Amino acid sequence: MTAVSNAFSFESSPFSELSATQQTQVREVALHVRLAAGERMLQPDKAPQYLWVLQSGHAQLEEDGQVHVLTSGEAVSWRALLTQHSHATVTTLDEVCAWQLPKATMMVLLGDNPRFSARVFASIANNLTDDEDINRNRELLSLMLLRVKDAYLQRPFYVDGQLDLVSVCRLLSENKTGNALVRDVQGGGERIGMFTTTDLRDALLQPTPPAQLAVRDVARFDLITLSPDAELFDALLIMLRHRVHRVLVKDGDTIVGILSQLDLMSFMSNHSHLITLQVEQAHSAAELQVAALKVDDTIKLLQRGGMRIEIISRLVSELNGQIFARLWALLAPPDLVQNSCLLVMGSEGRSEQILKTDQDNALLLRDGYHCEGLAAITQQFSAALLTFGYPPCPGNIMVTNPLWCQSLGDFRQTIGQWLFGPDAEGKMNLAIFMDARAVAGDATLLASAREQALTLAVGSDTFIGRMASAIDQFAEPASGWWQRLPLMHSREPETFDLKKIGTFPIVHGARALALEFRLEALGTVERLQALANQQILPAPLVRDLSETLHMLMTLKLRNNLRQLSLGQPISNLVALSSLGRLDRDQLTDALAIIRQFKQLLRLRYRLE
Repeated sequence: MTAVSNAFSFESSPFSELSATQQTQVREVALHVRLAAGERMLQPDKAPQYLWVLQSGHAQLEEDGQVHVLTSGEAVSWRALLTQHSHATVTTLDEVCAWQLPKATMMVLLGDNPRFSARVFASIANNLTDDEDINRNRELLSLMLLRVKDAYLQRPFYVDGQLDLVSVCRLLSENKTGNALVRDVQGGGERIGMFTTTDLRDALLQPTPPAQLAVRDVARFDLITLSPDAELFDALLIMLRHRVHRVLVKDGDTIVGILSQLDLMSFMSNHSHLITLQVEQAHSAAELQVAALKVDDTIKLLQRGGMRIEIISRLVSELNGQIFARLWALLAPPDLVQNSCLLVMGSEGRSEQILKTDQDNALLLRDGYHCEGLAAITQQFSAALLTFGYPPCPGNIMVTNPLWCQSLGDFRQTIGQWLFGPDAEGKMNLAIFMDARAVAGDATLLASAREQALTLAVGSDTFIGRMASAIDQFAEPASGWWQRLPLMHSREPETFDLKKIGTFPIVHGARALALEFRLEALGTVERLQALANQQILPAPLVRDLSETLHMLMTLKLRNNLRQLSLGQPISNLVALSSLGRLDRDQLTDALAIIRQFKQLLRLRYRLE
């Protein structure tokens, strides 16, 4: 990549909205570069530091299996810059000339110029509308119907109107914020204003030194307010109409928070990103709880927008993992975090749990390490998760159970007892452990324990056969029952257990085969695909099993959301009378595929 001198053009949107002063800012930092074919302009999972604007040549954007060719005038990529995360790869196809604009300058322009930021947001929306990935479009359209209270609101931070600017800036720095609400008593009553870094810039031009200038003399008191129940779309229009970058959110006379234009655009660009931001900035379990409770709202939004179930489950798994890790860092001393590995297991470990059903977790400790008060810390962890909406595990598979909170050496011995002991519960415990995923601490502890399990289990046909036999522990209802599914009417009282009869045989059968063949994959579909790649399972059956699993997960999520809306507890039971004809047909086909898989496992492990 070589730099050449060239002037940046302001003829196209959104840069045509910049003032003369702002255009000068861009000219001072814009770097014109020439890239050869095959060079990377954007990489996945790498926070971008620049906005690229193509002048000539072509670049290829690849994201979520979709390919799009970029040409002159197009930017790479506003969405990645706003969310600080990219899922896309952009590669030059031929020689490309482009301008490289620093992220810091772009963020300043977005905050200072409402017309510029509106054009940027509009271009993101248009790109989503034109994108072939309809799931992203639906998420954005659904977000536009959300309320102000659903967005990320900055907590109000107050200063006294008599304070001088130097003292106020010191407080802003200490509290890591760029604005403050100013309380000022005047004429026997109190008024509320706002002071921002933009006001500071204007104040520095006044003849009075900042140390002698009261903040009330430079703050703005003509604030625009919104109700928490106002729609986000209305909030954006009000900001543009009044040319303001922040609005005060008030519920009656109570100030709830501050909604900034940048936060609003970021929220609309990537809703889950805001939850991640709240998780990272949480300084207490109470603050983290606010983010955790928003995950279910995100699930409802994505499900309503038509997002595929496997994408929802992966996103939720990532958010939950970040929440668990942050909570552990808040409660556990640093030396405990460094000398342990926090695990999630079961459906959470496989990234297949969506709505919060139970706590399946464990803690491995480094051999020789001792933590005073460990029991109290694990108790606080589980209690906090309960307030986050994660119910206790009915089987007590939690860090508060000494069986699931051991040193690595002791746990390796426990694995041996599970393998070779007569207790059937041990076989199920090992199966649950094989789905373990590290979310915090030293992941090598989990790797060592997992290697022990694989080494002992491989070659033990008797154990794997006994483990696989669990596929038959939940019997189907009376013979021929499923054949009546398509004909059932609303008066039918029957229910169907989506887990015991539906997903469990698929999940557990794939888990047993994965253990036999030492597969590293954790997700059920990934395990099935690996088995197909090794020609252990027929590819058509793997395709049918994967589609069946996703169908059952979708049906379970819809049923659980329905239960929540009716004020009922979440369960795996779905009333057959609540299903439409299409769902019944799919369920009938699913049962046939599951029976085929179970028969294959019975023959393989001689379970007859």
